[in-house]
Amino acid sequence: MRFQDIHGLDDVKGQLLLAAESNHLAHAVLLAGRTGAPNLPLALAFSTYLLCENKGKDACGTCSSCSKAEKFVHPDLHFVFPVAPIKGISGKDVVSKNYMKDWRKFLLEDPWGNADSWAIRFGGENKGLNISKEESRNLISSLTLKSFEGGYKIMLIWLPEYLHPVAANAILKILEEPAARTLFLLVTNDAENLMGTILSRTQIVQVRRFNEIEMSTIIAEKYGVPRERAQILSKITDGDLSLVNDYLESSDDSTAPFKLWMRNCFTYNMKGLVDHSEEFHRSGKVMQKGLLKYLLYVLRESMLIKSGAGELSRSDDSDKEFIEKFSSVLEGPKIDKITHMVDEAFYHLERNASPRILMLDLSLKISKLIGR
Repeated sequence: MRFQDIHGLDDVKGQLLLAAESNHLAHAVLLAGRTGAPNLPLALAFSTYLLCENKGKDACGTCSSCSKAEKFVHPDLHFVFPVAPIKGISGKDVVSKNYMKDWRKFLLEDPWGNADSWAIRFGGENKGLNISKEESRNLISSLTLKSFEGGYKIMLIWLPEYLHPVAANAILKILEEPAARTLFLLVTNDAENLMGTILSRTQIVQVRRFNEIEMSTIIAEKYGVPRERAQILSKITDGDLSLVNDYLESSDDSTAPFKLWMRNCFTYNMKGLVDHSEEFHRSGKVMQKGLLKYLLYVLRESMLIKSGAGELSRSDDSDKEFIEKFSSVLEGPKIDKITHMVDEAFYHLERNASPRILMLDLSLKISKLIGR
């Protein structure tokens, strides 16, 4: 990937290029942005640029180094990323090097993806992702050798917020005093959860999400979507390109399970709520998170309607009618309470709470607020 493959964000590209060209590049750079921000593609493009043999304002794309970097097989480009045990890989073998085949496919096909889409790719969607202390040993070992091709040696750590505390502490020394021509590129979606000792050792570069104009252009060109539809999708996805495929692939009745859940809450249909909690339990962690995220989206849209700020709405025609009806039975304080309930449920789901119990508890609380 090269800078020219990433639409817009000229300010961030310029900041990185200026640091490299003026020889003022920090030994550890943290590209920080919310989920959906193109900080991983930027890290990949910057890596390709630094390794390029004939660089200008971008990597040339034709030299031997560029060819290897484009396929993510350059010997001086190393990766560390969160993984989880799967069939055939367990214990001390749960480290990045044993998932490289899937990782390269992930980067080639979906460099805009997030932790959930990565987990689906390698088969760990129902497991807790982690960067283990064993991984930190491998990281240190791989950086003790000189670069193969005499240039930069780059260690790209994707989602360092998943670092085990022992692993995080283990890499502090090499992060602060790496060997000459060694560069750490850390890509985070949650900088607030990084250890202060890691943050203090990095140069932080903030990466924003795409704005609506940039998103609509990207969607129209990348997916061949009509301009009007692309503009609607740019509002719904809020600059998160990783969500576009989900919306394009969804059918008109893809929200039917969610709507049935809310109707069961409204009518206090206990059997329906129990059945829904069972389905939720079987659906897998990625789908579980998706349902809660969709509820947060509906709550946001409902609050906009209640506050008279409908022009800020991101909902398309397929959602608008349902959201208007949903918001009609809620006052602002109730929307706020449900939002806090969902945030709490999301927190516990991330920490492997029982999905069945969590969903039934949330459903009963929502029923108490909105039920007849």
